[in-house]
Amino acid sequence: MSLGLSNLTNNYYNNYINQQSKVAEQNNNIGFNSILSTKATEKATKTEWSFKDMWQSRFPGAYYNVMDTSKIDSTLWGRNDYPWEKYFTNNADETVLDWKPSGVEPPMGDPKVQARINSTIGKKAIVVPPELEEKMKNDSELAKKVLAKVENFIASQDAANPNPRKGYLIALDENGEIAHACVTSEKMTVSSSEMVESNERRKEKHAEYERIAEDKALKRKLQEQQVADRKAYTSNLTQEIINKYEKNTIL
Repeated sequence: MSLGLSNLTNNYYNNYINQQSKVAEQNNNIGFNSILSTKATEKATKTEWSFKDMWQSRFPGAYYNVMDTSKIDSTLWGRNDYPWEKYFTNNADETVLDWKPSGVEPPMGDPKVQARINSTIGKKAIVVPPELEEKMKNDSELAKKVLAKVENFIASQDAANPNPRKGYLIALDENGEIAHACVTSEKMTVSSSEMVESNERRKEKHAEYERIAEDKALKRKLQEQQVADRKAYTSNLTQEIINKYEKNTIL
């Protein structure tokens, strides 16, 4: 009798423990699911985007690479045989950073050069140094400003050459400025070195215009001074003659 009662008591106790365990497990599941749901909601309502998100949202299908191109000399970047097309992927091989020419620079019309250029047309790629990406992770306003600079650059190139089929490769420095760029189209290719040279020519021409304007202004001032001197001399001479005449008349 006692044994049977003992067994019933143990069974009741075990059933009770099992029920309490199930309740606790259900409560834990509810709590965990609630946390997951909260996290999912936070993620869904998150409004801060990374620079990569901004770039690829603004230009769907555009490529994004985190690499430091600051050590690439502009004379190398501007060569017709520089492998710009290597950056038009989301996983660019970093050996491109150490590229060196293997011979004389080929002309723009070289079939191999044209083939590489054609592979970039209609595409966009950007290269962001690690330091800049880290800064933009913690500064969404900086990310927006950098994107605005890139957009303005693309817009200015589109305005200068309305050809809709272009390729854009833009490499930024650690401060978010455009360090290197290459713009390709079916009829032209412009690298950053050529842009620099073009800007230098414009600056030189502008300086020449300013020098010519200054020379003209100086000549004009000299002429005005000469006229003023002649008038003063004539006035003094006339007065001297008048004075002599009056003196002779009095005598």
